[in-house]
Parts: sequence; structure tokens; C-alpha cells
Amino acid sequence: MADPGTLFPPLIVFTSAKQITEQIYDYLADVGSTMNTLSDEGFRPELSDRWRWSSDSLMLAFHLNPRAKWHDGRDVTARDVQFTLSLYKNPALGGESRTELANIDSVTVTDSLTAVFWFHERAPSQFLDAAAQMLILPAHQLEKIPVDSLREAALLPIGSGRFRYRAWNKGASVEIVADTSNYRGRARLDRVIWSVAPEFTTAVTKLFSGDADVFDALRVENQATLQSNSNLRSAVMPGTGYGFMQFNLRDPANHSRPHPLFGDRNIRRAIAMSIDRNSLVKSVFDTFAVVPVGPTTRAYPTTDPRLVQLPFDTVRAGALLDSLGWIRRPPGGMRSKNGRELAFPLLVTMANMNRIRMGVLIQEQLRRMGIRVDLDQLEFRTLETKRATHSFDAAIGVWFLGASPDGVRQTWTTAGIGKEGVNYGSYSNPAFDAKVDSALGSDPAHARERFTAAYQIINDDAPAVWLYEPKTIIGLHRRIRTAPMRPDAWWFSLADWSIRPSERILRDRLSPHR
Repeated sequence: MADPGTLFPPLIVFTSAKQITEQIYDYLADVGSTMNTLSDEGFRPELSDRWRWSSDSLMLAFHLNPRAKWHDGRDVTARDVQFTLSLYKNPALGGESRTELANIDSVTVTDSLTAVFWFHERAPSQFLDAAAQMLILPAHQLEKIPVDSLREAALLPIGSGRFRYRAWNKGASVEIVADTSNYRGRARLDRVIWSVAPEFTTAVTKLFSGDADVFDALRVENQATLQSNSNLRSAVMPGTGYGFMQFNLRDPANHSRPHPLFGDRNIRRAIAMSIDRNSLVKSVFDTFAVVPVGPTTRAYPTTDPRLVQLPFDTVRAGALLDSLGWIRRPPGGMRSKNGRELAFPLLVTMANMNRIRMGVLIQEQLRRMGIRVDLDQLEFRTLETKRATHSFDAAIGVWFLGASPDGVRQTWTTAGIGKEGVNYGSYSNPAFDAKVDSALGSDPAHARERFTAAYQIINDDAPAVWLYEPKTIIGLHRRIRTAPMRPDAWWFSLADWSIRPSERILRDRLSPHR
């Protein structure tokens, strides 16, 4: 991918920028390796060494580690936490996390080491929102700069993390080095260098040639080359993304009307039952992906792996299409109704070979059912523009999710249909919305059951066919010893990685935007 764009935490968009800034700056506490986000259980303390709740759960007080310092030597204080929230929420800055912070009313300062969060209402995500949605920023560096100037300001990243910023050669590399006197302990790596690789082929070539030590986006087809290289190994992790074939439920020519095909729930269900997802996954990913259980991933503790989609059943699918008047004439030909052939275009990005292969296989499986699919391969940005403007019939897409399952609200509920959401297919079911809200408002003991009920509704409605849940394949030089990795953030404990004493520099690369 290209350069990270910015290393100013409130404005980061790319995963690469997140990887780097989470080494330089700290959260109050970070999501732990179990990925629980519905309580404070399992969170890893960072700037905060302890916290306490009020009896009504509308107040949360964080006590800061008294040894925490900024990289310029100044003490980290509760005033920095208070300033950080006001900056993240300031509309003049236009940061990326204002939605996640909406339930936080304010932060007050009890003393130099105690920051108190006040909430509008009780919610299981309160701790996540306060502790791990904001990288804490140094007030003494930023508070005198006009907020509307911060987007363009040439800021030197000053954090409190276990790595310090060293250099940024825009378009080429970013370098960080160990903070030798850090309050959480010196990083075990002397330095880490992210090198920019705008294309996948360039990136994977760097790994195989020895110019990079880590590449976090290997594909199945790279495995044979990797296994033949005695200097390299792979780490395979559960993924936090899923691929799907999405239907547009609204007419692309007139969004006020239902789609002439996909507005019909039964047609969507028949198509879903016509696709053998197990064979698709096996053909494209071998053992490096599984069939999703719905619009979620198994990495979340709130996902029940026993949940299933509509079954692959061509007999039921054919009978359903017959009952809707889509008849094959002659037998074995394409289906039609009132002189109209059952056909639709399917958009797929030309930049991803796995998605193209998936599209070709879907095309063939549906042809056998008498449904014609015309593959339309587009440049990635063109395809995403069509999806965002609802100017498509069907498209293969992928969502990569964060540590919390709350992304389902913006991707598939009614709330995600507007300008702020990414529910590009305009799926809307009040029952599903209510179940999602209930699940997101539940404590960990009840969340899985309620999410399961929500996913069952959307699976039955089939606004999309959930195709594959890919595993993350990381290519590594064999001299590297990793620490625990979180499914959504392999770099979670990067400061605890180590390499053989003979070589203390870890060369990394920027993850391609996927």
C-alpha cells in the first residue's frame, strides 16, 4: 500500500498507521488476547494501573501509572487524558472515532493521576470506549495549536509507548526505536522499520528475497514458495474478516423502489441454497479459510460456531425458483419468467485473484441452476464507489473487523444505510436491528445467545451469501520469536518479540489495504 498518510492517532485510517501508532502511544488499557470487549475482564493495563467503577456504572475512574512519561521526559497526567477526549470528540478535527466516543459525556480530573470518565448511559462497551478507543496524547505538545490546523501540522510524534518515533521517509519507510527507560519495560527489539510496498507482488518479493522479515498478508498460493525457503516460516491465525456476495435490495436506477430481483427474499434464499460454500472455500483457500456462520467471525467470543447459514440444497432451491415462476425452458437451459432471463451482473475487484476465482466458481454453480451471472471485474476504487452509491446489483465484498463485534451495526442494520454507514445493500429488518441492539447492550453472559438470535434472522433473510472467513497467514523469518498475537492485531505485543542476538533490527513492511 501507499504511505500511512498520518501518524496522528485521531486521524489514522490505514491499518499500517494503526500498527505504528500503537507502538508509539498507549491506551489506558488495551483489549486482551481473549478479545473480550463487553466488560473490563482481560484488558491489558497500559497507562492505567488500576480503575474503579461507581455503583451505578456511570462513572469510571482510571488511576495512571505514576512512572509513565512522555518521550520528551514530561510526566503523563490525568490532564492529558482529559485533553485527549476533548480533541478526539472535537468536530473541528473531524476524527475517526467520534461515534465510538459518543456515550462518554466528559472526563474530569480528581488529581494529577486520576482521570474520571462520565457516561450518558450504561452499556457493556463502556470500558472499551474509555480505555481502548483513544491513544492518549500529550496536552503540552498540542493544546496551543488551533484544532483546525492539526490536520496539516507537521507534528513530531511524542508518545509514551515502548517504542519512540525515529524517522518517516514518506513513500518509503517509517522507523521506530526502543524507548530504553519506558515505564512498562524496554522493548526487546532495538528498532522496527516498516517499508512501504504499494503492490502485493512487491511486498511478497521483499519477504522472499530477504529484504523484509515480516509480511502479514500472505496468500494461499504463496505457501509453496515459503515452505521451500529454509529461512522463512508462517504463523497462521484466526482472521477477523469475512468475504460475502452482497445483494442490493434497492433498485440501482431508483433507490426508492425494491430491486426487481433481490427485493424478493425468496430469490435471495434460492440463490444462497444454490451455492456450495464448502467447495468454494476448499477450491480457493484449501485449509486457510472456513465458511462463515454469518456476518461475523469465530474470533469473537460472542460468535457461536454452531450457527449455520441456509444449507446448500439445489433441490429446494430449484423448487423455490419454480414456485416463483422462474422456469427452465428447455430443461437444462437458463431460467426465465415472462420472457425475462434470470440473470444479474456480479462485481468483483480485479486486484484480488482469490475473489476473482470465487466469482468464477459462483458463476459456474449458478449456471448449473439456470441462473446467468455476468462477472464485471473493476478496479478496486471504482467497485467501492459503486457499492457506496448503491449503483450495483450484486458484488463480492470483504469486511475486516476490529476487536469488537459492534461493526455489524454499521454494515448490516438499518442504522448503516445512511451516509455514516456502510450497509451498501440497504438490508433492513427491524427484528434484526432489535436483536443486534440487545446483543450489544448485553453482558458477556448473555451476549452470545443474543448475537446468535440476530445472526439467525439475517441468515434466513439472505441479504448476502457469506462465502469465506480467511485465516491470517503471516510470513516470518525463522530468527524471529513472536509473543502472543491477537486475531485482529498481530502487532499487539510487538514490543515483546525478539530475534537472535546476532541481528537486532526487525524489518517489517506496511500491510496492503485489504
